[in-house]
Amino acid sequence: MAATLRFGPADLLRCRFAISPVFETSSAIRLTSPTESPGYHQGWLDALRPRLGALDLRPVTLLQPRRGYTPDFLAPPPTGPQAQFDEDLARLAATPPERVRAEIALSLRDTPGAADSPTGRLLLGDPAEVLRLLTGLLRDAWHLMVEPVWPRVRALLDADIGFQSRRLAEGGLDRLFAELHPTLRWHDNTLTRARGDDDHRDLRGEGVLLMPSVFKWDQVVVVLDPPWQPAVIYPARGIGALWQPAGGTPDAALGRLIGRTRAALLSGLTEPATTTALAHRHALSPGTVSEHLTILRDAGFVVGERHRHEIRYRRTALGTAAAHGGR
Repeated sequence: MAATLRFGPADLLRCRFAISPVFETSSAIRLTSPTESPGYHQGWLDALRPRLGALDLRPVTLLQPRRGYTPDFLAPPPTGPQAQFDEDLARLAATPPERVRAEIALSLRDTPGAADSPTGRLLLGDPAEVLRLLTGLLRDAWHLMVEPVWPRVRALLDADIGFQSRRLAEGGLDRLFAELHPTLRWHDNTLTRARGDDDHRDLRGEGVLLMPSVFKWDQVVVVLDPPWQPAVIYPARGIGALWQPAGGTPDAALGRLIGRTRAALLSGLTEPATTTALAHRHALSPGTVSEHLTILRDAGFVVGERHRHEIRYRRTALGTAAAHGGR
């Protein structure tokens, strides 16, 4: 299973970067689902949970299947790297009711039993009322979950765009796509996402929108349906350093013991990951990550296991105890 985007000469001139506060908010909401792994955002989510009880986010999470269709209207195409949440939300609120109804029905079909659940029946009601409900939930989730940390999140997204733009300026698409994300491959003017659903597009001058994300932290999303320009949404570089612990916390103590970089790698291994994936998340070179993983492995904190053609590292029981401050 793969998605491919084939570039022609005209597409090279229509590649742009953008940021979407509404997309980040809907992706943050998705992490509240018990079927999702928060990964590097676990501590942020744990701190929020006492206040999340005031919001029933199920109407949004039900429309975000792990494998399947999420309604496009929930995150309108971003206008550029300076997008504002209120502007995005206003465009979402202006979605025609017939489109709301059609996209919700399509999304619910991808989750067995979703349409017959109480939340599913609610979402299949009057589309104008449903749109107001979803718009209100996204607004409340933004104010509660994302807006308080937006300066930090935005700084990471801006840093990623700055880094990737320099690579594009230095070596064109060959340099940009070489390390944009471990699941992406660039060969013969074709960008391939190695995992996920099958999608194939000969761009023919449409170009590509490139959008880094913080809360969509573990997968690359390829969007080909209008009104979006063909888009690649990818985890921003350096997510592993986003929630740097304050001094005096167990994580900070672990950093003083084994070094901040090794502590960050160990704490972030909430699920098995390859060297290249960890390098992207922590904005490090693969060689540096490999060196630190070797030390952690020799100390008994991690172990490497082969998965098809990859070596994935996971924490041992000792490593988990160290990462959790002995808890």
